[in-house]
Amino acid sequence: MSAILETREKLPLPQFGDGAFDPYRLRVEDYEKMIDHGIFGEDEKIELWEGVLVTMSPKGSKHANAVRRIDRIIEKRLGEKIVFSAQDPIRLDDFSEPEPDVALLALPIENYDERHPTPQDIYLVMEIADTSIEKDRRKAFNYARNGIRQYLLLNLNTNEIEDYREPSADGYRFKKTHDAKAIFNLVAFPEVEIKVADLLPPESAETR
Repeated sequence: MSAILETREKLPLPQFGDGAFDPYRLRVEDYEKMIDHGIFGEDEKIELWEGVLVTMSPKGSKHANAVRRIDRIIEKRLGEKIVFSAQDPIRLDDFSEPEPDVALLALPIENYDERHPTPQDIYLVMEIADTSIEKDRRKAFNYARNGIRQYLLLNLNTNEIEDYREPSADGYRFKKTHDAKAIFNLVAFPEVEIKVADLLPPESAETR
């Protein structure tokens, strides 16, 4: 007697948002409770974007040193006028708590002992991209929608800075790309001018 093999049609994956399956959006309060209870391991690099847990791109030496270089430049230009935050959480709204590479915050620093900075506290957000450029460009909409007045994207592949300004509910109304020879200012501190080249690795270091 021969066995009859039943073939089953492979079912498609659920399509969320079509009414049959609605995704659950994680709130910041729930996310922070999960962190407090040790749900995530220390080596798990994640952040909350629009209610979804997403993995953060790994940071190589060039990326990490860019953050250090920016820290030095901002310290020289702004000194005691701001709080410099590097790769720490900010709370954009009820569903997003990202960890941007750089955020410039309003004083005093004691404001952040019991809470993460919110858009009202933030002068500027900056991301550094080498392998994550498209992901970082997509972040611009959420930053704009939450009123982040200036978003800078340092592209280490092209040695350029994408400068986003004038936030609105539909995204930033102004974008300009500065090349390595350009000088730009900060929206919150218009008197402060920064050379793009000062934020980039020296040419000699790149050609070694």
